[in-house]
Amino acid sequence: MSAGTYDIAHSMAAVLGTMLASVAALISLQSPAPGGGIWLPDAVTQPSKRAYELYAMHYSPLWIFSFGVIVACKLYEVFTAWTYLVVCGGLSLPFLLQPFLCPSAMHNSPDAGRSWATRYSTKANLWLSVYSFIGNYWYTHYFYSVLKAQYSMPAHRLNNVPIALYFATHFYFSSYHVFSNCCLRKVETAYLPGFRRNLLFALVVISLSYFTAFMETLTISSFPYYSFEDRNMAYTFGSAFYGIYFIVSFPVFYFFDNDIDSKQVRLKNVTLWDTFSSSCGVGMMILCLLDFVRLWLDVPLIVGDSKMT
Repeated sequence: MSAGTYDIAHSMAAVLGTMLASVAALISLQSPAPGGGIWLPDAVTQPSKRAYELYAMHYSPLWIFSFGVIVACKLYEVFTAWTYLVVCGGLSLPFLLQPFLCPSAMHNSPDAGRSWATRYSTKANLWLSVYSFIGNYWYTHYFYSVLKAQYSMPAHRLNNVPIALYFATHFYFSSYHVFSNCCLRKVETAYLPGFRRNLLFALVVISLSYFTAFMETLTISSFPYYSFEDRNMAYTFGSAFYGIYFIVSFPVFYFFDNDIDSKQVRLKNVTLWDTFSSSCGVGMMILCLLDFVRLWLDVPLIVGDSKMT
């Protein structure tokens, strides 16, 4: 192990170890709630969200395995721009088409009896699609400018970002947000409400955000066509920079449309426009936070061009 690799491993172990120890310490101070808490939405009170999350959890291992085979076998070496587009677009389709083709997946979701526009699975996919588009179209340029990252594989591009990544981000983020939902739900249902639980909830959001960002950076490190000028900085500071995305999006997506299956009279149903607006709001908050960091570092922002290829 080189000195640089050792330094990265030591730094990341220290950061993640500190986060884990802090979460464990806060858990020890909690007052347990009756029932021990749940990971998945309740089958009676939130069947729509439960069905969507179960669907995502069943599909996630398949796209992860597919990507793992591509990277491990270096199949990307023969990929063309169209191949990347077909692979990433194809892997995103099981999520994007679920509201149309499989709305009642897993435990007969009430979505099957709703119109397409009112289904939870439709709104969840729209929310994540808008967020994924904003992330690629805008946030990628912060990685280009601040971390000196670059994509060098053959690709059709929009605003100098490979279009295939717009699709890849959708299935990545779909899985990330469902698994974060499980962790946040466990915190919210396992302990009695109060300041200590709120503090634990916030720390879990921060820890999950950093861990998710680091693990993605680590798992694609062997892909040679996504590179950084300073990989040490990418693992440490870059993970925190990327984690800004999820510090905002994880809790917002967790609470999004929570009352879709409520038996009580609702003041307002969440529409597709509400969904679009919510995702855009999250996108703007993240954009501001990224830019605050960029300004603090005094790094000029260079945004891509309008070329499609």
